[in-house]
Amino acid sequence: MLDFLGDLRRTHMCGTLRPADAGKKAVLMGWVNKRRDLGSLIFVDLRDRTGVTQVVINAQRDAAIHEKTEALRNEYVIAVTGTVKLRDTSTVNKNIATGEVELVADELRILNESKLPPFLPSDTALTNEETRLKYRYIDLRREVMQFNIELRHKVAKAIRDYLSAQGFFEIETPFMTRSTPEGARDYLVPSRVQPGTFYALPQSPQLFKQILMISGFDKYFQIVRCFRDEDLRADRQPEFTQIDLEMSYPQPERVWEVVEGFLNAAFHAAGVEIKAPFPRMDYDEAIRLYGIDKPDLRLPAFTDVRECFTPENLQELAINSNLPLIAIRTPKVGELSRKERDDIKPMFHPKGGAKIFEDFKRIANKFPEATAAIAKKTAMEDSDLIVLVGGSTQAGSTQTISAQTGLPAAAPTNRKVTPQELAIYASAGLLRLSLAQKYADRHGIFNKTGDDAKDFRFLWVTNFPMFEWDDADKRWNAAHHPFTSPHEEDMPKLETGVESLNDPQSPLSAVRALAYDVVLNGTELGSGSIRIHRQDVQSRIFRALGMTEEEARARFGFFLEALEYGTPPHGGIALGLDRIVMILAGAESLREVIPFPKTARAVDLMVDAPTPVSAAQLRELGIAIKDKG
Repeated sequence: MLDFLGDLRRTHMCGTLRPADAGKKAVLMGWVNKRRDLGSLIFVDLRDRTGVTQVVINAQRDAAIHEKTEALRNEYVIAVTGTVKLRDTSTVNKNIATGEVELVADELRILNESKLPPFLPSDTALTNEETRLKYRYIDLRREVMQFNIELRHKVAKAIRDYLSAQGFFEIETPFMTRSTPEGARDYLVPSRVQPGTFYALPQSPQLFKQILMISGFDKYFQIVRCFRDEDLRADRQPEFTQIDLEMSYPQPERVWEVVEGFLNAAFHAAGVEIKAPFPRMDYDEAIRLYGIDKPDLRLPAFTDVRECFTPENLQELAINSNLPLIAIRTPKVGELSRKERDDIKPMFHPKGGAKIFEDFKRIANKFPEATAAIAKKTAMEDSDLIVLVGGSTQAGSTQTISAQTGLPAAAPTNRKVTPQELAIYASAGLLRLSLAQKYADRHGIFNKTGDDAKDFRFLWVTNFPMFEWDDADKRWNAAHHPFTSPHEEDMPKLETGVESLNDPQSPLSAVRALAYDVVLNGTELGSGSIRIHRQDVQSRIFRALGMTEEEARARFGFFLEALEYGTPPHGGIALGLDRIVMILAGAESLREVIPFPKTARAVDLMVDAPTPVSAAQLRELGIAIKDKG
């Protein structure tokens, strides 16, 4: 027979009782974590989100309660009234915060029963992820998940408090808006009252937050849900939460100060202190030093070691002396076996004629003076691994790749990094990360403990290319988004560039954006820019992207019109809250810090979504389902 809660009120949480509470009456409520029956004594570990308290039921003290306790099983929900008592010294449990006390039960109410769950919150060996997601309500009872969700709350609150104190207003923007197919695919919502028309769930509040600047709310922020219909991975979900902010009259440095301020508050809430200001690096420098636009500063930068070899050495190695010869140093790898060294080559994905020299010892035997110079220039230690990447003299290809996507694309030819150089840098950049990931667990590059585990390396990457050439469609695309402002000094290149839209060598390739990313340990936390606030410049950008005036008006007419009514200069940024919490929690997937995530197939296993809807619902919306084939 189950009991009712009635007017019984909880006085303490299960994880809060301490020796100072000894002798007090207490009412605890929670789940049965474990029951141990020793005959006349039964011990129940009672759990809630704060921790566990041991409850003692003595048959000699109250036979009725003892008999009732015999029916308890794991995950039953109970309320216990009793007296807090100090444990005997020999029975203190040092593994839990409440281990010096116990609750001697005077009353027990069984509030609900539980079937045997497919796994228990107290299990140390985790079940497979699909089972965890299907029974998410059980999974969320686990201590680590309780910690992660509490951490998420603390981080979000710290950010809200900081931005509010800085004069920002938290303003909600619509979830049902118009589709503006740029970048990722939209999730579409059919309208019943306007048959044949659709809303779109927002990929970002971008246009609305810019309109808020036009409206006079000069400091806006929002911790907001966004939606993108794209392929998933460990750090990506179809619906995600971002910290979105916008300011009027800022320089990029002012936006960076605000972001550094709220990140400092967020990390402090998690017990971590970080240093600001963060270092800053031009996009071209990031490519030249790391081969990627989101470098992990925990690893050494590239070293160009061309000058360590004579021209004859380079010719013998079939290395193009006009291109970088990159030394990748991976620290503390130690001695590799022959098989391990052979495994390096398949990790290398050459672009544009890049070639690899994975056996540094073999190079050293043949060119001892050159390798000695390399060791000195790279500050190599005996336990470090050195791999060389250069350009082949045999390759006639000038194929390059996008540093953001890793796919072949045209490089910004009028910038500091040439297309041929970008191919070498990008090939080396991907290998650099693969080497570190392969040896991280074995050699402790990343899996540090104690204070070393909090090695957070922030970086601002700035001055991105404004445009990227799409070789498949023979057109220019926005590298960030089409509302990003170009550098003032690059405006002449923009004006002349729109006259040569079909040319990958157009002056558009040299236009820099007032765009910036904040990066942490190789993960992009957020991306932002100073926005275009002039209608004539915005129209020119749309034109550079191949839009006619009619197309631009059809897609963004309301926004172009708003720009004509006294728009102040403005800029902002959006950071992924899920990613920040994932890093702080030391989790490997966003699913570990999101209460109700989707699988890699964008399925919610707990509620079984998405699912088909009835024919009546489809008729009401005027929609017919056809086979894809």
